[in-house]
Amino acid sequence: MDLKDQLQNLFPDHEPNEEPVQEDKSGGLWMQEDPILCKYEKRKGKPVTILDGYTGADDDFKKLCKELKTRLSVGGSYKNDQIILQGDYRDQIMEILQEKGFRTKRVGG
Repeated sequence: MDLKDQLQNLFPDHEPNEEPVQEDKSGGLWMQEDPILCKYEKRKGKPVTILDGYTGADDDFKKLCKELKTRLSVGGSYKNDQIILQGDYRDQIMEILQEKGFRTKRVGG
């Protein structure tokens, strides 16, 4: 007896809904028309990657910042509508953003 049968025994009046669930790759983030700019700079002699150009809500951009820092295992911050990550991770960041459905543009270097 599998789980469906057990649930049917517990709730005989329930009709299961067999609609396929579509997966949202963006994770609930607002998608935009313009690409997110992925810049590389050196600050105080150390490389940093800067993401700029997101036009959605600040909370969504902060969630994106936290996810990027976690997936790349790097430090960083969110300031002045920009995500600043320690190190040169432009290629990995652009892949992650494109998986989520964002358009990206590499700027500088």
